Amino acid sequence: MSKNPQKGLEANLKKAPVVPVMVIENLKDAVPLARALVEGGLPVLEITLRTAAALECIKAIVNEVEGAIVGSGTVLDARQLKASEKAGCVFAVSPGCTDKLLKAAKDEKIALLPASASPSEAMKLLEHGYELQKFFPAEQKGGAPYLNSLSTVLPRIKFCPTGGITPALAPSYLKLANVITLGGSWMAPKAMVNEGKWDEIEKLAREAAGLRQR
Repeated sequence: MSKNPQKGLEANLKKAPVVPVMVIENLKDAVPLARALVEGGLPVLEITLRTAAALECIKAIVNEVEGAIVGSGTVLDARQLKASEKAGCVFAVSPGCTDKLLKAAKDEKIALLPASASPSEAMKLLEHGYELQKFFPAEQKGGAPYLNSLSTVLPRIKFCPTGGITPALAPSYLKLANVITLGGSWMAPKAMVNEGKWDEIEKLAREAAGLRQR
């Protein structure tokens, strides 16, 4: 029996309408930032592997923030996938996908959310058992109207659109039948993080958590 490459992922993605996508540069910011987001009602967090501190930030959040469901982002290869699992992530997100990454995902317990940006890419991932996919970069690739057009031809696939989505645009995505949640960074702006404005970030998270699907 083949391994389900996305075991448990659907249940986690359904926990909130928005997954915060974070680029954390300083370890000291990781726990208070994550705590503000979780307390604001956004428990599913994606910490991108774009900084030297990312993996240490993930470990700190996993160990210290109650209720956080932590995933890694910008996962490009098998090494990063393995490192994400070792750090305590329950899921990993990639901005695209390669045959090598798909092969590596079969050997790890961590759930993978790979990205597609075209029907052909989506169909290839579906052949490998990936019914949950990231749609990236969402706005640049046609936004909500584009995703809506895929719902009838690829009804088995549910998407997490990410890229260029704002609070004003979010409802147009969340009303779609083939959108399970979406990724965004607006609830944790860099300036607020740098200034430690955790109360304000929690407020933004609460507003994002208040968005409702269909």
